[in-house]
Amino acid sequence: MIEGFPTIDGAQVRPIDHLLLRGDPAHPALDGRSGSYTYAELEDTLGRLAGWLAGFGLERGARVASWIAKGPVAALMPLAAPRAGLVHVPINPLLKHAQVAHILADSGAALLIGTAARLDSLQAGDVPAGCQSHREDDAACAMSGGEGISPSAAAPDDLAAILYTSGSTGRPKGVVLTHANLWLGAVAVADYLKLTPQDRTACVLPFSFDYGQNQLLSTWFAGGCVYPLDYLTPRDVMKLVDRRDITTLAGVPPLWVQLTELDWPVEVAGKLRRLTNTGGALTRPLVAKLRALFPQADLYPMYGLTEAFRSTYLPPALVDSHPDSIGRAIPFAEILVVRRDGSLTDADEPGELVHCGPLVAQGYWRDPARTAERFKSAPAASRYGGMAVWSGDTVRRDADGLLYFVGRDDAMIKSSGNRISPTEIEETAVTVPGVAEAVALGVKDDRLGQAVRLLLRAADPDIADAVAAHLKQELPNFMQPRDIFVLPAFPRNPNGKIDRVALAREYGA
Repeated sequence: MIEGFPTIDGAQVRPIDHLLLRGDPAHPALDGRSGSYTYAELEDTLGRLAGWLAGFGLERGARVASWIAKGPVAALMPLAAPRAGLVHVPINPLLKHAQVAHILADSGAALLIGTAARLDSLQAGDVPAGCQSHREDDAACAMSGGEGISPSAAAPDDLAAILYTSGSTGRPKGVVLTHANLWLGAVAVADYLKLTPQDRTACVLPFSFDYGQNQLLSTWFAGGCVYPLDYLTPRDVMKLVDRRDITTLAGVPPLWVQLTELDWPVEVAGKLRRLTNTGGALTRPLVAKLRALFPQADLYPMYGLTEAFRSTYLPPALVDSHPDSIGRAIPFAEILVVRRDGSLTDADEPGELVHCGPLVAQGYWRDPARTAERFKSAPAASRYGGMAVWSGDTVRRDADGLLYFVGRDDAMIKSSGNRISPTEIEETAVTVPGVAEAVALGVKDDRLGQAVRLLLRAADPDIADAVAAHLKQELPNFMQPRDIFVLPAFPRNPNGKIDRVALAREYGA
């Protein structure tokens, strides 16, 4: 260990921008369509990007948002902003102007870096007063020839990032992460995935997702090489595996479904050594297909939530015998299953999953009300104490200590790995003249996990086309309804509110 850095649970915690210093300077760290970098070259590039950000003279802790495609700038922003004393706010490239405007305003972003096309798509008022906008090309130029700055001396509890995630109601909320949150997340995943410097990770998940970003950080902690890919078709992923001898691939269930439908040459499938799943549970048939198609690859089902990053994983040796389990706690996570009174459940007794320990985020940005709902004092049985994340998910723990997902208490729709807020869709739909009320439901879909079904209360039965056109203009593709039903009336409960349970029972199959 290097002197001067604190330890948490036996792991030394350094500022997240020190990550590249761990790698062999001559070893490949980043490769892709924009060129390749060794660890030494990428560290120098990081210093120049951080220097460019520092040159704007923003106050320490100011938020800098990035709305860009995968490439060297996107890969380095999680390290460059903290090195410059700033807080990084990555924005999903699939979002459209209204969602971006909310994130910029809510985070109080002082700087937005975007591709030219994305910046041009913003409308008047989308960028708050006082927020500068700069093109990704400017950042790329600075990385190739600007003045660099040295690694930071940030403390473990200094803020490093705000990741925006949808809630079951309302607009996306920002999960606040420290240097320690990011560093320990990288250590944990690198440890249980057994990553090494010889590993080559295909980064196909968006960097705005917690695990999408961790693809980079955990691979770099292990000294391996990352290959960012904005794929258009699943075949692009297969080609990358072949061309770059990829060993590690993270995905969501819909992507795995598409990949198993391809005709993989045996020698290409054999290059993969590690498959990691997030964003929804794998079905037994899909597990069987993946095991047959990639027999040399270890399969890691995982469960997590952005508020605490990653909670559990199922060791590959148990996948065949316990395919429905979400596994056990990852390093630095304490996972308790509790009753309503906070006491621990017995074996096989359902209870709420509570995540304790140093991976727990710092709450929601500038949102004390919603923070208080999710971040509460740890149960008395916790060895950590302090704040814990009460997930709202019901699980059970068997006699062997393996966890099983039972149900989700909130109304979130999970589609293709995306967490979708029904309220956001509903609020957009009712802005169409003639729509009185709207209800968005998640319905089972073999490819997406869940698809969106939108119910409208309107007098005009032909209004669905106008609503669909409006949603396509205002919401990203993954939020678009699979189908729309127009109803003359919605059922009501005794309080006069929409009876969502009745609607889900009739239309949610």
